Amino acid sequence: MRLVKADEMQEMDRLTIHEMGIPGAVLMENAGRGSVRIFLEHFDPSPGSCAVVLCGPGNNGGDGYVMARYLNNAGIRIIVLVLGKAGRISGDALTNLKIIKRMKMDIREAPGPAEWRKTRRCLADCDYIIDGILGTGLNSSVKGYYSRVIQDVNSSGRPVMSIDIPSGLNSDTGQEMGAAIRADLTVTFGFPKLGQMLFPGADLVGRLARIDIGIPDMVAERIIGQYSMLEPDDFVDLLRDKRRDIHKGDRGHLLILAGSTGKTGAATLTAMGALRTGAGLVTIGIPKSLNSILEAKLTEAMTVPLPETGEGTLSLKAKGEIFRLMEGKDALAIGPGLSTNPETSTLVKEIVAGCGLPMVIDADGLNALAGDRRTMKTLDDKKILTPHPGEMGRLMGLKASEVQDDRVGAASGFSKAHGCYVALKGARTIIAGPGGEVYLNPTGNPALSSGGAGDVLTGLISGFLARGWPMIGALNAGVYLHGLAADLLAEDMGGAGVLAGELPDLIPGLMDALSRNEWPLEGLPPHFDLYQQL
Repeated sequence: MRLVKADEMQEMDRLTIHEMGIPGAVLMENAGRGSVRIFLEHFDPSPGSCAVVLCGPGNNGGDGYVMARYLNNAGIRIIVLVLGKAGRISGDALTNLKIIKRMKMDIREAPGPAEWRKTRRCLADCDYIIDGILGTGLNSSVKGYYSRVIQDVNSSGRPVMSIDIPSGLNSDTGQEMGAAIRADLTVTFGFPKLGQMLFPGADLVGRLARIDIGIPDMVAERIIGQYSMLEPDDFVDLLRDKRRDIHKGDRGHLLILAGSTGKTGAATLTAMGALRTGAGLVTIGIPKSLNSILEAKLTEAMTVPLPETGEGTLSLKAKGEIFRLMEGKDALAIGPGLSTNPETSTLVKEIVAGCGLPMVIDADGLNALAGDRRTMKTLDDKKILTPHPGEMGRLMGLKASEVQDDRVGAASGFSKAHGCYVALKGARTIIAGPGGEVYLNPTGNPALSSGGAGDVLTGLISGFLARGWPMIGALNAGVYLHGLAADLLAEDMGGAGVLAGELPDLIPGLMDALSRNEWPLEGLPPHFDLYQQL
């Protein structure tokens, strides 16, 4: 499903109006009328219920005036609060304000704090609040008067519907701009916005419904789409085996370099993730003193004992043997549990720089790259990096909080700058490719916030790579299925206490279900309701 930034949606509006000749007033009418239909279906208000419509000075306010008219016709008692001087309203918004004035509707002006203090009491007496204060073009912090209005709405205890986007929410990053409406329902126009899918914005929109306001397809197609919500259709064809006469050699051979003293679990989980994708063969390179432990933990994977440091980590002396091990392999996973031992980090950098296999770099593999410009220059489109926000920050020289402030910008910017693929982990994992493509993953839940979950993900992605899948297909499938397995476990067990080792066993069944176009959860997945088209 396509997602857009604010400027992309604004350009579609502009082209529709000025080149297609569809008046802005028609788009506003469609937006307001469609929003009323969703409002009535969602809230099912009783006849005579009261709704307060808060209208800012722009087109969001104009949409609110249209909604007020249709809701009035539907038997809802309406109070319109104009949050500004009515004399300063212009364009299509003014046209619709004049219409509801001629209808003698209850319209009150509150251009500033003093007037708001007198009119806000109606919030306590109404049944619903409609937020048409600020739109998707917001690019500065909400302060003063509007901040006060937003706080009063949020503390009112009344159900709230936002027009297009909750006021105060950044439509590109999902961040609150000082203060933001917490809506129960948001009706968005044309395409869902990035910020409505990213946290904390995803928690502020409530239920998100989108409606068609009349933008022609040929206009939307002129704006090259870079952003998508990841869906099974993006990779499901890769799950369908069309041959029946296959053997393990047809499904690839993965080499994993992982583990150190105290962290054999990371190597084990990575291997199990890869095996459960259907990778034909998996070999793990492990510090030699840990080999017997891995042999006991893993039955189906092969292990190779390698030279180690005095701390039980891979030694630089293992370099030659590792490159020999790469011969005949189809993909490499490197990093989980390797440690930050300086000698091991040097080994990692030399392997990353010299290996031509498709590879996934995670955990201590990423830590080894951080700050090393020489090795970072060797990144290319055969390499997938899977950092969490802290690791992403170290790679970019930023704080984790700065990465979180613009997750899409961080992942996409790094991917394009270094020509590699990035999966920035977290709630709504961001998948970014060097060509500018960005996917938001809708699956997953807090069950994944436990040690080892990231190691399983590394195994899934690298297992698909070993099977010969394209980079973006392996990445999309691995991330989506990883989250979907957590959703399935959470459905039975709740969101806490799920073990990372429980995830891999679900992967074959999920792959099979999706390949047959069957949904494996009992109910709708949590993300479906967010962008259901009504």
